[in-house]
Amino acid sequence: MKHQKKGRKFGRVRNQRKALLKGLAVNLIMNKKIKTTLPKAKELRKFAERLITLAKKGENVVLAYRNVQKFLPKIAASRLVKDIAPMYKSRSGGYTRIIKTPRRTRDAAEMGYIEFV
Repeated sequence: MKHQKKGRKFGRVRNQRKALLKGLAVNLIMNKKIKTTLPKAKELRKFAERLITLAKKGENVVLAYRNVQKFLPKIAASRLVKDIAPMYKSRSGGYTRIIKTPRRTRDAAEMGYIEFV
């Protein structure tokens, strides 16, 4: 039974799932928009929005940078803290949006873009 279990497994073990989300988050932060499957985009939305909130909460840039660096590499963490988080200072959530696109032809997977608002 799957009572009170959150998140998707994507057919991967825990470390691989964490690496997948981390890689998707880094690409989203660096490119500001990525195309992926809808289930991955929905999981990435939760992960990325928590990171942005964490980057905003630091009283100073150093504290926010250290908090975010636990989850992301240095380059992505610095871009998140210095470029992306200040854009959302007055916003209390909903930093990303998912735009559906036509299904992928080879396996008919639901696809979509995830981008910052």
